[in-house]
Amino acid sequence: MLVAILPGDGIGPEIMAEAVKVLGVLELGLVLETAPVGGAAYEAHGHPLPESTLRLAQAADAILFGAVGDWKYDKLERALRPEQAILGLRKHLGLFANFRPAICYAELTHASSLKPELVAGLDILIIRELTGDIYFGQPRGRRTAPDGAFAGAEEAFDTMRYTRPEIERIAHVAFQAARRRAGGRGGKVTSVDKANVLETFQFWKDVVTEVHRDYPDVALDHMYVDNAAMQLVRAPKRFDVVVTGNMFGDILSDEASMLTGSIGMLPSASLDARNKGLYEPSHGSAPDIAGQGVANPLATILSAAMMLRYTLQQPEAADRIESAVRAVLAAGLRTGDIWSEGTRRVGTREMGDAVVAAITGKTITTS
Repeated sequence: MLVAILPGDGIGPEIMAEAVKVLGVLELGLVLETAPVGGAAYEAHGHPLPESTLRLAQAADAILFGAVGDWKYDKLERALRPEQAILGLRKHLGLFANFRPAICYAELTHASSLKPELVAGLDILIIRELTGDIYFGQPRGRRTAPDGAFAGAEEAFDTMRYTRPEIERIAHVAFQAARRRAGGRGGKVTSVDKANVLETFQFWKDVVTEVHRDYPDVALDHMYVDNAAMQLVRAPKRFDVVVTGNMFGDILSDEASMLTGSIGMLPSASLDARNKGLYEPSHGSAPDIAGQGVANPLATILSAAMMLRYTLQQPEAADRIESAVRAVLAAGLRTGDIWSEGTRRVGTREMGDAVVAAITGKTITTS
């Protein structure tokens, strides 16, 4: 099986090196091929998603992605900015379903922005539709400045749009995910919309309700996005699977990530209709700490576990990675973003080495 390794920018290469190290020790026979993406690709090829990188991604069975972006590229025209690489991959590969789990590990309840009793045992899956909504609607506005800014412009707007097939397929994904999480039957889906104001999301609500008829064993409720944002910090454990549109999902998944203690702990997956996926940490490229060896690699390592589970059909190997991460946390090892008194602060490479040690049954060094 071929895996495209796209490290990207900032801390991307550092955290990717640890995930690759973990995959290597599992001895799964994977073929890993690396290519530039984002700012690194722009520097080498003049475009954030060169044809060679796109061809590799299309040929691969799965893609493991680091992070893209750096402030030094902010003045480039929008089409050449590093972030366009991830949007291009989603479009060209048909990656329409974004899985963002928010799990609060017992050892990190103190690091959450909420009281421990509100987040202990938290396990939410947010499913964000990725290829529709306002991000892919037709923009309007007259850009007059060289850097693409709206100097002197009088108005700008973007079109929010969804089609029935787009909503139906993401709804099916959500109901099926709820069933899997419940062991084959049951579970709960909360569909988040703004149907009281937006016609697009009244349509969303109606279509999700229709699809629900195929899943009578799965509970469904609907919630306005402003209430969902409030409930995530008031009573987050009321949620199981949350399904929503592109923009709302972008915002709510970042909010949910902070309930877990650190966005540096959270993996994500973006899947197509055949479960081929792009897997990446939920955090960004963090150029301010790049090259310092202090970034948390666990979200990338856990993204590799998701890749093994959802696309490469290696659930036992995924379990080994996830168990190793829990063992490392239980041993008291922490990168700076999750460090607290009484735990041992380690760097990026040390954290990766500790996960490898846990997988291979060696002693995790704690001093």
